[in-house]
Amino acid sequence: MNKTRLEAFSDGVLAIIITIMVLEFKLPENGTCEALTPLLPKFLSYVLSFIYVGIYWNNHHHMMHTVKQVNGKILWANLHLLFWLSLIPFATAWIGENHFSEFPMMLYGIILFMNGFAYFILQIQIIKIHGKDSVLSKAIGNGLKEKASVILYAVAIALANFYPAISGGIYIFVALMWLVPDKRIERIFNEK
Repeated sequence: MNKTRLEAFSDGVLAIIITIMVLEFKLPENGTCEALTPLLPKFLSYVLSFIYVGIYWNNHHHMMHTVKQVNGKILWANLHLLFWLSLIPFATAWIGENHFSEFPMMLYGIILFMNGFAYFILQIQIIKIHGKDSVLSKAIGNGLKEKASVILYAVAIALANFYPAISGGIYIFVALMWLVPDKRIERIFNEK
């Protein structure tokens, strides 16, 4: 099977996720600058989540360039990733509405952790069908960035009950690690 429908479906779901997040904003009751102040936590949570969804879209796009064919396991692994990504708008709204309080920040971290884990599973399934000498396998190498991300999410989840601001800092740090599209795949393609 080719990858065209998988890519199109994934792009559509990610576009809907971003749309759902922005629909959480309610118009201020008046036209003053002060009316925007209560929206600041929602806006900050939206910015962080928009960046995360953008990172996943970008890296998914790069990864799909390495794929020549898909099978049922890849399709299900991709749906697994999309499921966890689809929960980002809920967690985003919750942390924004509750001003980054403990339990919402913990849940946000759990969802980010599961997104990272689901992405890892998708990579494994792609490598299984394309082999250890595939572009993706060579590009990932030891997967240090992927492993570090999941470990940092776990630390942030554990800290969220006591230090939600530190958890938020960790979430921002991981996003910054991935902000630049993954050059490992581009580098492998340029070597050919």
